[in-house]
Amino acid sequence: MTLPPQGRKSHRTSGSGTGAAPPETAARRSGTGAALGLAALLGAAGLAHFVATDAYAGIIPRALPAPRAWVYASGAAELVCAGLVAGPRTRRLGGWLTAGLFIAVFPANVQMALDGGIAGGGLLGPPLIAWLRLPLQIPLIAWAVWVARH
Repeated sequence: MTLPPQGRKSHRTSGSGTGAAPPETAARRSGTGAALGLAALLGAAGLAHFVATDAYAGIIPRALPAPRAWVYASGAAELVCAGLVAGPRTRRLGGWLTAGLFIAVFPANVQMALDGGIAGGGLLGPPLIAWLRLPLQIPLIAWAVWVARH
């Protein structure tokens, strides 16, 4: 058996003969799955802003003018983030932008909870759901950061 020259890495596998994928391939698949799941969530949420605009307009903090414009802008931002997160080459940027977006929309979630939910918001409308969404932002932000880092 010959050893590879000093300073050079061998391109051979471990020789286990199992045909198992290297660990980085499994990690890459896991990262891709997490990214695509986040992209799907963002895509659905972004589309919802255009379908249920009036319901979302009701949770825009009163200090901001033109609530419908904010709803459209945040929906478009979610769709852009979904596209960036879905693409392997733009995933890192998309993850960081998504984390920032989740932080930026937090005041609307607080407003929604203070107002008692979303009138006509279906399953997302009840006051209890509105309050439960507040701590949910933490794992969503962590998810986006994880996608950005992996």
